[in-house]
Amino acid sequence: MNFEFQNPTRILFGAGVLARLGEAAGEYGKKALLVTGGGSVKRGGVFDRAVESLKAAGVSYVECTGIEPNPRISSVVRGADIARKEGCDMVIALGGGSVMDASKVIAAAALYDGDPWDMIMHGQEHVHVPTQALPVITVPTLAATGSEANCGAVITNEKTTVKSFVMAPALYPKVAVVDPELTVSVPVDQTAYGVCDLITHVTEAYFNGSGTTPLQDRFAEGVILTALEWGPKAVADGNDLEARTQIQWAALVALVGWVNVGTNGAYPVHMMEHTVSAYHDITHAAGLSIINPAWMRFAAKAEPAKFVQFAERVFGLKARSADDLDCALQGIDLFETFLRSIGCPTRFSELGIGDELFETYAKDTVAIMNDGNGRLPARPPMSIDDMVSVFKAAL
Repeated sequence: MNFEFQNPTRILFGAGVLARLGEAAGEYGKKALLVTGGGSVKRGGVFDRAVESLKAAGVSYVECTGIEPNPRISSVVRGADIARKEGCDMVIALGGGSVMDASKVIAAAALYDGDPWDMIMHGQEHVHVPTQALPVITVPTLAATGSEANCGAVITNEKTTVKSFVMAPALYPKVAVVDPELTVSVPVDQTAYGVCDLITHVTEAYFNGSGTTPLQDRFAEGVILTALEWGPKAVADGNDLEARTQIQWAALVALVGWVNVGTNGAYPVHMMEHTVSAYHDITHAAGLSIINPAWMRFAAKAEPAKFVQFAERVFGLKARSADDLDCALQGIDLFETFLRSIGCPTRFSELGIGDELFETYAKDTVAIMNDGNGRLPARPPMSIDDMVSVFKAAL
């Protein structure tokens, strides 16, 4: 392994830590842009509690509301304009992954004179990698993306139907205020999607990594096993704070960086899903739960060993050999059965998506990310025909 790792985000974790938001914000200024989504944080009282903590610390705020589930670049522009006009010292994200992603890019866009879409990787010749941003504080209200403590964000351009990402050290949140109590009101379907999301974050590097990271494998398997144990409990009883806490921590750990460090893993399932949800505006993790098992079956046929390891260590199966494809496929079947058991879709048809655009999805995906030979980076690398075959298998 050969890597460099640093995560500068300070994490405040535990039931009740929302009360410390003002304390954390006060270290970065006196006026915040408070970014929220569709209004659930206000209906559930979370917004009022957050504002109470800010006021107690002498921090004022202006709002940027209405961030979409797949955050749009137009909302980023709107938020950056508000932050500049109001002279905000910081950006506070109060919501799920979409709100946190938008907040990171808003924080960078507020200090950038160009088009914020320049920051998002979409196949352009020159990418603007942000080197400065307003301080960001994240307050996740959903256990899913892990965006609260990493430097990545995914944004959609609604005009061009392109959904892609930016990663830059300047986007690391200064503080993540992670209070599992805020997730108690999350609906059953969104809870299940969060479980799928966090698992997919680790399976991407686990199956697509260098293959010489045994410690990272154990970390990843621990995250997956935790999700398999506590996810159904959180889905069955939304008021189970212990289950909510364990899933919240698993989601954060899954993408905080150190689980996947040194793997140099590709993220083909995410790249394919981004294209699909750009066209259909579906929930990100719903797309992941459909594409991931189909991709796993495709990849296992080329390189079964890691999938055999997954089947044995995660689901307790016993393989005949290290490359026992039947065992690998059985493990994938059990994983897909788990996703269905908590309420996640596993076929495009469940979301009313047909096969009309499968080739378009594939071409759009490699236009954003490719290995220089027209293939999507993965193990194995994927041609357009390979991606179409995965989409068809998930129909």
